[in-house]
Amino acid sequence: MVRWRPSLPVLLACFAIAWPAAAQQGEDDPAAALQAERVHYDRATDVVTASGAVEIAWGGRVLRADRLVWDRPRDSVVASGHVVLVEPSGEVLFTERAQLSGDLRDGTVAAFHVLLADDARLAAAGGKRSEGRFTEMTRALYSPCRLCPESPQRPPLWQIRARRVVHDNQEKELVYRDAVMEIFGLPVAWMPWLAHPDPSVERRSGFLTPRYGSTTVLGQTLQIPYYLDLAPHRDATIAPILTQERGVVLAGQYRQRGHSGGWQLDGSATAAQGDDRKDRGAAGRQLRWHIEGEGLWRWEREAHYGFDLYRASDDTYLDRYGFDGADTLTSRLYAEGFRARSRASAEGYVFQGLRPGDDSGLIPVVAPLIELDYAGDPDRNGAFFTLAGNALALTRRDGQSSRRLSLEGAWRRPWLLPGGHLLAFRTALRGDAYHVDGATAGAGRVLRPYASGRLRPQTSLAWRFPLLRDSGGLQQSIEPIAMAAWSPRGGNPERIPNEDSHNFELDETDLFSENRFSGLDRVEGGLRVGYGLRLGLAGADGHGDLVLGQVWRRRVDAAFDARGGFSGHLSDYVGRLWLNPSHWLDLLYRFRLARDDLDFRRSELGMALGPGHTRLALDYIRLQDATGDVIDTEDAREQIALRARLALAGAWTLSAGWREDLGGGGTISYGGHLAWQNECFALGLSGERRFTRSLDRSPETVLLLTLHFKTLGEPLLFSPPPA
Repeated sequence: MVRWRPSLPVLLACFAIAWPAAAQQGEDDPAAALQAERVHYDRATDVVTASGAVEIAWGGRVLRADRLVWDRPRDSVVASGHVVLVEPSGEVLFTERAQLSGDLRDGTVAAFHVLLADDARLAAAGGKRSEGRFTEMTRALYSPCRLCPESPQRPPLWQIRARRVVHDNQEKELVYRDAVMEIFGLPVAWMPWLAHPDPSVERRSGFLTPRYGSTTVLGQTLQIPYYLDLAPHRDATIAPILTQERGVVLAGQYRQRGHSGGWQLDGSATAAQGDDRKDRGAAGRQLRWHIEGEGLWRWEREAHYGFDLYRASDDTYLDRYGFDGADTLTSRLYAEGFRARSRASAEGYVFQGLRPGDDSGLIPVVAPLIELDYAGDPDRNGAFFTLAGNALALTRRDGQSSRRLSLEGAWRRPWLLPGGHLLAFRTALRGDAYHVDGATAGAGRVLRPYASGRLRPQTSLAWRFPLLRDSGGLQQSIEPIAMAAWSPRGGNPERIPNEDSHNFELDETDLFSENRFSGLDRVEGGLRVGYGLRLGLAGADGHGDLVLGQVWRRRVDAAFDARGGFSGHLSDYVGRLWLNPSHWLDLLYRFRLARDDLDFRRSELGMALGPGHTRLALDYIRLQDATGDVIDTEDAREQIALRARLALAGAWTLSAGWREDLGGGGTISYGGHLAWQNECFALGLSGERRFTRSLDRSPETVLLLTLHFKTLGEPLLFSPPPA
């Protein structure tokens, strides 16, 4: 017998001893590394005994204990006293005694608990490991909830207690037999068989968290999603919605990713009664549905293509079944590329209007829409050329259709003058060609197809004079700005259709624009000057700025609606105030004042007040005289919306919202949401009252309850066990 001791009691002695052949998986397997304060080796029995901070590592596993007996002939390791076994996957087992095989893969363990991924825990009266894969536990408990530090003996918020549990380390799955779900230690559900992925699994086929709700239109609702893990790059979710009043709504989602991009589709369908549609006279059941999707793929390093798809069977289906409240659905097919300072794109659009007065025959199909933008390299003075092209085909089933080709070349030259004055000169020449059919004249007379066009030169000069001052850590800025532009008048003849330049209203973003129309079909003419002032403050704690300005025109332009801010030679005053003095206040106010009496023609206020965990938000809009092209589905000229979020004691959060039509329409909607969440459980209860009416859409109350048990329903398997 040979006994070896280090000269110092606290010295760690390390050495490597090869496992016997029975414990080896191959000749190239690494040797076991053992370290301890004291090691005793019995040559006669070939038994190694180690004590004092024992640590042994083999095959990615690490075993720590107070004492270890390694019986080499029997390929057995017995560890005792504060035993900790760390698996290659990161799982950690704690016990007082364990008997394991020489490679630490198999064996039996007395009372123990296991720390899984995401801090989930397993505890059992006993268990054994076999084949290095299955861990069988008896009288086991599972919970991802933390124990109360003051009273660790109290049961966690929720746990699963089972007579027998098998943890499949290869499939990453926990399987329970004779299982009971307990909440605060009280049994609430019994299941003869239950399985779910362990917390290390990111995705697995199975049931997801159900959602329960109630509405005055649909009655009681229950949605039980089932997730399908089809492949590492593909998955699907089947999520039927059971409604008390309207039957079953089949809903689902499919997603797929590849090396160059991915796509997904969402959809739903139901067989509804005829009086559930806007065509109330229909008899029997009618199919109602929607489909929504998007895809994006990279073509080259600087190019991509994709699609957006959104269609519904009728005007009110999406809103009635709680999918969306949109009033226009847009589908698009597109490709886009960039290179240096240039861009090219090709798109096609299809629209579906869901407003009561929308006529599908008058809604256009835009295909193709091709845009080209090129910018040359600046010369030593900073001057450069640009070229922009646009081709559009717009088709209607009923009404006017048109084709447009537009090309513009421009040259821009900046200057920095002594004293800090900044100048920018731009001159451009643009040509537009149109072909129109289906146009109408007086008394609804349809004109023959015709061609039209225009050639339009334009020049502009912009001036800025930024002045800065730093005073006591506060940076102050004053910047007067002016932009003068000229182009020939009369550039908007009646034979040129207006498809993309409706809804003009002057605001601070248009003050210094050469052309204040949003599209290409309408252009500004004559001499005009935009001028204004920008004031700014910036400090360590916050920022703020104020922009105020006006536009002067030499001649009145009939192309502008007077209600949009232009009447006569001078426009209304427009401005924007933004204040962010600290993290607890963010305010944005945009306004338009009548030039003669300073009456507010338009006011938009957005404000958020409070720290991050408690926040009050307000949105207000007032239109004194909206333009004739403005579409407001609520027929409201003045609205206010309030939203509040309050962090209550513990993990509770309360949020509420209210939206009011101050123009006489009354309350539009109000509602709230109460949530509680910790590391293992989330509860959400929301309610909303909606007062809008349209077609078969009537005022309704919506309630929704969501209970989420972490690691269960991500997903949870309730299917019966295999035979």
